[in-house]
Amino acid sequence: MNIPFVDLYAQYLSIKPDIDTAIENVIKETAFIGGKYVKQFEENFAKEYGIKHCIACANGTDAIYILLKMLGIGKGNEVITVANSWISTSETIGQTGAIPVFIDIEADYSTIDFTKIEEKINSKTKAIIPVHLYGQSADIKKIKEICDNHNLFLIEDCAQAHFAEFDNQLVGTFGDAATFSFYPGKNLGAYGDAGCIITNNDELAEKCRMYANHGALKKHFHQIEGINSRLDGMQAAILNAKLPFIKNWNAKRLENALYYNELLSDCKQIITPKIRQTGKHIFHVYSIRTSKRDELQFFLNEKGIQTAIHYPVALPLMPAYKHLAYSENDIPNAAKFQHEILSLPMYPELTKQQIEYIVHTIKLFFNGI
Repeated sequence: MNIPFVDLYAQYLSIKPDIDTAIENVIKETAFIGGKYVKQFEENFAKEYGIKHCIACANGTDAIYILLKMLGIGKGNEVITVANSWISTSETIGQTGAIPVFIDIEADYSTIDFTKIEEKINSKTKAIIPVHLYGQSADIKKIKEICDNHNLFLIEDCAQAHFAEFDNQLVGTFGDAATFSFYPGKNLGAYGDAGCIITNNDELAEKCRMYANHGALKKHFHQIEGINSRLDGMQAAILNAKLPFIKNWNAKRLENALYYNELLSDCKQIITPKIRQTGKHIFHVYSIRTSKRDELQFFLNEKGIQTAIHYPVALPLMPAYKHLAYSENDIPNAAKFQHEILSLPMYPELTKQQIEYIVHTIKLFFNGI
């Protein structure tokens, strides 16, 4: 049996008429840049989140960068974020001229350890960017309390957490603003790069919209120098077609994760992901841990099962951040986990039969050791 890590074609087939119609309409109306489909997506996404503003942009990386710039963060500032994430979260901090300050992860949930944050706050600290990793919320209420106490901006990186919750509140609605990626493999994914910012702050929303559109709210009237970071009409129309299905897809992902957990519960060589009792996990990634990660990954690949590693090197240990002089002792959990984490296939269309085959193959590997 061959099982891909993600099966986007299966998802396409499940809603083919909706996608085909969306693409045809954009081509028919030549609504490629800006236009009604982008506006519709912004309005629909903001409505689903119960928030005032959604500012669409080219990708999730730009979304973070735009927010940092429009919050006035730059040279001489520090921004606190987590040690285990995709580099977008930290590289955008550096691109503004600010310095990323990395915090270790919680052993149980792989999100930023809020108990380690305050010791890193100083007069240069301007913001905290927690990442709701793998589809699970960080302890966002505790982090917000820290931000409020120290007068810091709170930017939620929701690239992997579309419609995840903490205490029955959608993540992305706790802070000053939140960013999303709609990269094709995300729970809500476009067919190319795409992203957005959400916020209830009118002034911040206008600044972000302006900066993402060459510094102009109206064509040819540029109030500031900005960048070109626009969501194109094709991607907006595709996201609009997918949006009505996202909550059901998330529920199916959770169902699949719980089935994985059940079947792997007697496999002592595997640590399965824990779910916060206070949260709603939407399992963008199903990541297990094992000391035999590399050998298991090779074995699964040989049996037709694709896997991935999120992420093989903790951010502060990458060459890009050598100048910050972090060691493994600074981030012991992230440093340990980078050698153990393995992401198994996870998508709504994954069948119980496929999950059973994956788990059977995992157990076959450990029984052979």
